[in-house]
Amino acid sequence: MLQEEGLRELSAFLRRKTRIVYQSSDVTLRHAPGRSRFRVAVIGHLRSEKDPFRAVQALYRLDRSAPVEVVQIGATLDAEMRARCRAWTKREPRYRWLGSVSHGAAMRWLASSHVLVVSSVMEGGANVICEAARIGVPVLASRVPGNVGMLGRDYPGYFPLFDDRALARLIERCRTDAAFYRKLKSAIRRRRALFAPDAEKSALRRLLHGLRGD
Repeated sequence: MLQEEGLRELSAFLRRKTRIVYQSSDVTLRHAPGRSRFRVAVIGHLRSEKDPFRAVQALYRLDRSAPVEVVQIGATLDAEMRARCRAWTKREPRYRWLGSVSHGAAMRWLASSHVLVVSSVMEGGANVICEAARIGVPVLASRVPGNVGMLGRDYPGYFPLFDDRALARLIERCRTDAAFYRKLKSAIRRRRALFAPDAEKSALRRLLHGLRGD
């Protein structure tokens, strides 16, 4: 399985036979956000199960003078999503939808952002969380099992599913409360080693060794 909370979905019999292998990321960028605006990144193709507009809805609730922007990266897979992107672009000048970009470009945007928002309704184990952890970008995530399994139960950056008011408060706290932001940075650093390429290779070797032992 890709993350630890998935074990809870299994019977005790299957749980004993299951191993966790976290996906890895070999991204080598380091976190370097700008100083003029607090940037919130949303990365991934726009699908309903990702609840893709939660971050811009949260942005819309923040004071208009707050120097915050949301940069959304990912292709729209249907006309309805595309229309919603365009509507939000007209409604909220602090929102930018960049569409589909190369992986390298997406990682550079991530590294230059203050936080990543992962607002998924359902999640198996988002690879962009691995990438954020490797770079050192704090994640603000919906409290669903797939996100909790990647970030840990004690991670301080969760918000309730579909709750843009709570997300807005969390973004504003990250922007204005330096101690809380440092706490998030420390928490994501503690997860970094889990998503290292060598850690994934070691986990797969242990798995294969166990299969040969059986």
